[in-house]
Amino acid sequence: MREADVVVIGAGQAGITAGHHLLRRGFAPAGQVPSGRAPQEQGAARTLIMLDAEDGPGGAWRHRWDSLTLRTVNGITELPDQVLDPVDPEAPAALAVPAYFAAFERRRELPIERPVKVVSVQEEDPGAGPEGTLVLRTRRGGSGPAAGEELAPIRARAIINATGTWRRPFVPHLPGAATFAGRQLRTVDYPGAQELVGARVAVVGGGISATGFLAEISAAAAEVGAPQPRWYTRREPDFREGPFTPEVQGRAAVAAVEERVRQGLPPRSVVSVTGLPWTPALRAAQSRGALRRRPMFSRIVPEGVIEADGTLVPTDVILWATGFRADLGHLAPLRLRGAGGGIRMEGTQVAGEPRIHLVGYGPSSSTIGANRAGRAAAAALARRLGDAPRHIGPRVSMR
Repeated sequence: MREADVVVIGAGQAGITAGHHLLRRGFAPAGQVPSGRAPQEQGAARTLIMLDAEDGPGGAWRHRWDSLTLRTVNGITELPDQVLDPVDPEAPAALAVPAYFAAFERRRELPIERPVKVVSVQEEDPGAGPEGTLVLRTRRGGSGPAAGEELAPIRARAIINATGTWRRPFVPHLPGAATFAGRQLRTVDYPGAQELVGARVAVVGGGISATGFLAEISAAAAEVGAPQPRWYTRREPDFREGPFTPEVQGRAAVAAVEERVRQGLPPRSVVSVTGLPWTPALRAAQSRGALRRRPMFSRIVPEGVIEADGTLVPTDVILWATGFRADLGHLAPLRLRGAGGGIRMEGTQVAGEPRIHLVGYGPSSSTIGANRAGRAAAAALARRLGDAPRHIGPRVSMR
């Protein structure tokens, strides 16, 4: 069994920011001798392991659709002390942002092991409480011949979880969904507008992804005289006029989401609080009639959807841009969720559980809060583990 004082799970923006700040606070990669120390003093430093399920740098940015460019992306917050060099605004975000993350990882010499998927985190000694150690079960990730292979478990005194939401797209349950004869796609499956031109598309959702898909698909359809997509949401989205100021609207939005997680309620996305900014692409989509919102359809039949008034609308593709849920299944053995359905938080720390910090969750689930959360979690654990002994826990057999 391997050992580390802190394990960071996930290497998106929040995760690599947390790793950066842990190194700055004196943590050393597990198994390495800190600079200036003799080998026999290796155990004197607090140790760090970073794990990422992806094949390379970039987190969820690696999977964004090709048509999402640096010009059309909602915004990129720079990593700590790492300037984003001028890049062609038409460069795909799925290439440009991972390259930026990779440069940060190299410069900071972050000890990221990939592809490694954390399967579960559980108490090593359930009776030890917050002073007890945690054990992470891991498997080889990726798609190579060794994918799924069980790896050595890791014993840790604390974890910073930064697994984000990309792997858990949410699709609401509607009657008849299983009978639909067409294609059902989620945000993570979006193939680009050109593949959908000519199809009768229903876009479901009221956020940035849904409206962006509507703008792209409607523009491509207009070029060839194809049918325009239809838009369905449960409620009217809030379109925001005027410029967006992160220091004003961003902080207010983060505070609103933070209050929910403090109460143990499921978090809302930060974007759902800030509203949707009008862009030239959305103005053009509005002029084409693509932003004519319809109430959510009531059920799905093989040939299409049944609207609220009972009208059958023939449909070839349902594109579910209905958000994401936190990817926390590996933490289920710790029973962190409360009666409210969410995880009660105190800043980045799970309330009453000083060993576990969640970054990229709730108020830090967007780039607005990711950097701040990574720094805060690293600072909290550096304070808590300041007097870490060399041997970090009892060797208790797992059952």
